[in-house]
Amino acid sequence: MKLQTASAVISFAKSLEDESAKFYEDLSQRYAKDKDVFLSFAKENRKNLVQIDRAYYGVITDAIEGCFAFDIEPEAYTVETALAEATSYADALGKAIKLEEKIGKFYSDAAEQSKSLMADVPRAFVLIAGKRAKRGSELRSLLGKEG
Repeated sequence: MKLQTASAVISFAKSLEDESAKFYEDLSQRYAKDKDVFLSFAKENRKNLVQIDRAYYGVITDAIEGCFAFDIEPEAYTVETALAEATSYADALGKAIKLEEKIGKFYSDAAEQSKSLMADVPRAFVLIAGKRAKRGSELRSLLGKEG
């Protein structure tokens, strides 16, 4: 089902942040060697949740909420965060990279779709998309150290 209202997209964004925070907390417990990196990602996800809420509740009005500013297919951005018990470190990093790419694309697409109706929400989405891209680079660096 498409997400079309600001409320629906914000709820989806918050669920992506929450699920990926749990994913990184799991990685921090499994792979102690980069525990601090993974915990910092989880912590940043929690900060992203606050940032999204502030941007949304700071500008939301019935007029904006009543508009259909988005045309988001959540299935295109949904990520599987469960790891099999025997997942190798390299495979876990690969999964994390894909997670960052998908979630970053969601934020970029949502920002683009809503920029003409809102300012604060798309700005927050662009900032988070940038953080996700930076994480992807950091994860690729960790993967390169494995090889």
